[in-house]
Amino acid sequence: MAAEPATVRFFLMGKPHDVPKGLTIQKAMEYAGFRLLRGCGCRGGFCGACGTVYRVGADYRLKVGLACQTVVEDQMYLAQIPFFPAVKATYAVEDLPPTAETLIGLYPEILRCVGCNTCRKVCPQEIEVMRYIAAAQRGDIAKVADLSFDCLMCGLCASRCPAEIVQYHVAILARRLYARHIAKPAAHLAQRVAAIDRGECDADLEAMVAADSARLKALYNAREIEPEDLEAGGQE
Repeated sequence: MAAEPATVRFFLMGKPHDVPKGLTIQKAMEYAGFRLLRGCGCRGGFCGACGTVYRVGADYRLKVGLACQTVVEDQMYLAQIPFFPAVKATYAVEDLPPTAETLIGLYPEILRCVGCNTCRKVCPQEIEVMRYIAAAQRGDIAKVADLSFDCLMCGLCASRCPAEIVQYHVAILARRLYARHIAKPAAHLAQRVAAIDRGECDADLEAMVAADSARLKALYNAREIEPEDLEAGGQE
């Protein structure tokens, strides 16, 4: 029985590259000699900047995925999209009421949702996209904001939507409306802004600007992820 090949061949802009099997698309591109300067923000799977369109071999279907998560396949043809080319509405959130009419007025395509759940299936975060679009149709701004909270804005949901809904733009609008008109002001945030205005953070900031890379790494590794005052209910 023949052993499986240790490498796979993928094509970027039509040029073939042989790379070790098991690499992500991002790592395969770097192995092939590409230096990634953009579209690779987090390098770990959760910033949404490395949206990639690809097809494999003779399969006619176009597929999408994040390059930092998707494993390269043999005979994969790919092209990267730093953002999905979808139209975004222009608005001043402070002038908009948090209602269904606002969402539908700016993104009327949400009424075309056919409930196919394709958006949910393609989401790298496994967000309940179809459910928050249904909530948007009802005008439940808080539910949209809650269900879409982990959205990366990668646009993969829109790339698969037969109703041509730009789900992630609807989500960010709902979260902005929620933050501006519905959510209670955060007491700890107001306290921190006041402290900044008083200049209480200036010395720390100047010390960080003057620090070398080793000191900055040490500070980052020793940072307090979740301050105790917040864990104890320091916000309203």
